[in-house]
Amino acid sequence: MTLLHDIDPIAVPLPFWPHGIHWYGLMYLLAFGVAWWIGRRRVRAGRLPGVNEDGFGDLLFYGMLGVVLGGRLGYVFFYNFDAFLANPLMLLRINEGGMSFHGGLIGVMVAAALWSRSRKLHFFDTMDFVAPLVPAGLGLGRLGNYIGGELWGKPTGGSWGVVFPDSLPADMAALPMERLRELHASGALDPFARHPSQLYQAALEGLVMLVVLLTYSRKPRPRYAISGLFALMYGSFRFLVEFVREPDAHLGYLAFGWLTMGQVLSLPLVALGLFLLWLSHRSPTLQPVPPPAPDPAP
Repeated sequence: MTLLHDIDPIAVPLPFWPHGIHWYGLMYLLAFGVAWWIGRRRVRAGRLPGVNEDGFGDLLFYGMLGVVLGGRLGYVFFYNFDAFLANPLMLLRINEGGMSFHGGLIGVMVAAALWSRSRKLHFFDTMDFVAPLVPAGLGLGRLGNYIGGELWGKPTGGSWGVVFPDSLPADMAALPMERLRELHASGALDPFARHPSQLYQAALEGLVMLVVLLTYSRKPRPRYAISGLFALMYGSFRFLVEFVREPDAHLGYLAFGWLTMGQVLSLPLVALGLFLLWLSHRSPTLQPVPPPAPDPAP
């Protein structure tokens, strides 16, 4: 059975802004809200000694900047560098989409390093605290990709999958949605059904990683362990899903007729995760400490 993707990516039309408010942007806001909620609970449980909710608020602000700036820069430099060289101003065209997890991760790490230095904390104590806050945002972001009908998977080659209008041949993609619904009902669009790889990633990188990391981090763990598990899981899940995800049209496959840029960028994460888990076996365990009193009002 196939499903025709028929979702308006604009959640809130605005008369003064032609692009409106997209579901993808709302998913980012919701992701930060979930990170704030989980982070406050972890702070109250003493998972980041010496830091209260005010300090966590600063960390979250730094992290938000890291995600947005790093995600955009990562997309441009990892996936669209030629276009950037031809027109550097395309870096500012955020309304056209284009965010990279790997770039966002680098941005968060830079933000966490700066924040940790200001607080005189070990960098990986901060990253171990942050890791369980991330998967919900990853899952919501992939759900936003699905709603927007972007980053779809490869053809299923069977009588199941999702038909994404923008993935159809140009003459069919230009048809009005009413006509596409008629064609879908007749079965004419079934050969164009694709893997909803965005939902696969939402389930693995979002739900599965969230449950595993929250469960694992409920007890004190050695330094590096939570960060290592995060990197290992994400790198492995992303590498596997890339086999059924359509590669970027302007990049295609980088080697062997199957290796994608996403897989190339994920392999170092797998290696880093294994290395951090190895380091954790000889590292101290951070014990919970009640958070200090709130910062005095100015």
